Amino acid sequence: MISTLTALLCLGQLFLDSASDFLPGTVLKPTLWAEPGPVITWGNPVTIWCQGTLEAQECHLDKDGLLEPLDRQSSKEPREKVQFSITHMTQDYAGRYHCYCRSPTGRSESNDPLELVVTGAYGKPALAALPSPVVASGGNVTLLCGSQEGYDRFILTKEGEHKSSWTLDAQRRPNRQTQALFPVGPVIPNHRWTFRCYGCYRYTPQVWSHPSDPLELLVSGGSGKPMILTTQGPVVASGQSLTLQCRSDVSYDRFTLAKEGTQVLPQRPARQPQAGLSQAHFPLDEVSTLHGGRYRCYGRCNLSSLWSAPSDPLDVLVAGEEPAGQAVTRLCTGPAGGAPGGMLGPGGGVPREGGTDRGWGMERLRETQTHTDEGPRERGPAESQFRTRGGREPLTPFLFLGQLPVTRFLSLRQLLVTPFLSLGQLPDTPTLSVQPGSTVATGENATLLCWSWSPMDTFLLSKEGETHPPLHLRSKYHGQQFQAQFSMSPVTSAHWGTYRCYGSLSSDPYLLSHPSDPLELVVSGEGPLTPSHPHNYTVGNLIRMALAALILLGLGILLFQARHGPGGSPGAARS
Repeated sequence: MISTLTALLCLGQLFLDSASDFLPGTVLKPTLWAEPGPVITWGNPVTIWCQGTLEAQECHLDKDGLLEPLDRQSSKEPREKVQFSITHMTQDYAGRYHCYCRSPTGRSESNDPLELVVTGAYGKPALAALPSPVVASGGNVTLLCGSQEGYDRFILTKEGEHKSSWTLDAQRRPNRQTQALFPVGPVIPNHRWTFRCYGCYRYTPQVWSHPSDPLELLVSGGSGKPMILTTQGPVVASGQSLTLQCRSDVSYDRFTLAKEGTQVLPQRPARQPQAGLSQAHFPLDEVSTLHGGRYRCYGRCNLSSLWSAPSDPLDVLVAGEEPAGQAVTRLCTGPAGGAPGGMLGPGGGVPREGGTDRGWGMERLRETQTHTDEGPRERGPAESQFRTRGGREPLTPFLFLGQLPVTRFLSLRQLLVTPFLSLGQLPDTPTLSVQPGSTVATGENATLLCWSWSPMDTFLLSKEGETHPPLHLRSKYHGQQFQAQFSMSPVTSAHWGTYRCYGSLSSDPYLLSHPSDPLELVVSGEGPLTPSHPHNYTVGNLIRMALAALILLGLGILLFQARHGPGGSPGAARS
């Protein structure tokens, strides 16, 4: 009996709860949303919609922090929803909104809040993928969002069909530098992995910065890795033209080129010069020292979002100074506290020996601008914000974490170049000599000595006409010189050729000095077998042919004398 009574009471309470929304004096909670969305760029219009019941005669829009309703919409005729328009979005309209409606049956409850965000109030942060924007299928990656503006929070947004966002408190570094690390993964094909990030301050969480440049992750792991090659040798003089070629025996539709330490991934449509072969060219135009680095390429078919496995790496070494007229900024950074550090090379060369890969600070760098007499240009809210903070010009955000530089990248004509990083011209040109002399007999030993008065960490020896990478040796300090000895033992005809040597610093192994004067090594005993002296094959063949002709001529003369000489007869000749 008691259990039956309890069940009846529960059913009665359930009926009262479900019917309470329809009792006189109560109205269903309205729905609130914004069009085109809750995140609005500074200056753009937005419409807020409040949807209640058909009997609603008046709706009020409230904003947190205001004592009075922000707006009120009333109508003589009942209607289901009303709109509140904002024609010019600014930070004054950013915040949390509620709405409630009145009808003949009473006043509704306030709806769940709508958070309206304005973007473009401050300078954009930088977004980078660690260790690379190319991610193996099923793998994980860390996205770093950072800025020198001292933001308290960072917001990461994912674009595409499956939009989402994440917010993290910033990690503070010296000099108002802040950053946040967002783990992303597993990264799988058939999804769009494009991200942006924003920064904001704790006391105005709905006022965001400009968005970072978009960062797209490429998913790799398919079969059939392509090849990357260049018609030039592995060492390119500054100012020369250089074209990198991606090639595959798989019929790919697109290729992308990746350089270690950079975030940009330029793509090119593939050409098929013949059946079963696809390729794409990536011209670098006039090469500067900033193009030095390690490159890989990937291929993809249009029907798949999965990129191939990476090609084998290709190292591009650039020798010589910057072309005239190109601005170069030398950037020295160091760990917190001002301890000495190393210099970063183009593309974020790994700091070694004298540098550090931890605690690197982010430095403010003024964007180089050309000022004209055309009058003041219109400034956006972010640039005005920079101006009010100490009267500085607008800054371009640059970020350093460890060995990775992040910045805006230029066009494909300056492909994969970090424009403000360079060690410039190395201080000295090395000298190349050979012991015991420039002419060596086959089977003997020879040593090529590359040396410099100025500090060099590594010396490289290249042979004219060779396509494989040059030899590398660590330098040794001896007799007030930095030197390296390249031994050839025993010498063969394959060593015949013209040699040059270069010096480099470990802080940027892809930037080389000017080449030494050429040194020709001659191997006595036989001609060289290298392509650098193809004319020797012709000389040898001519000599052999001349000897054969002389022998044949001598035999012919002897035969003629035997047939027609004194005492000879046809019969004797036949016998």
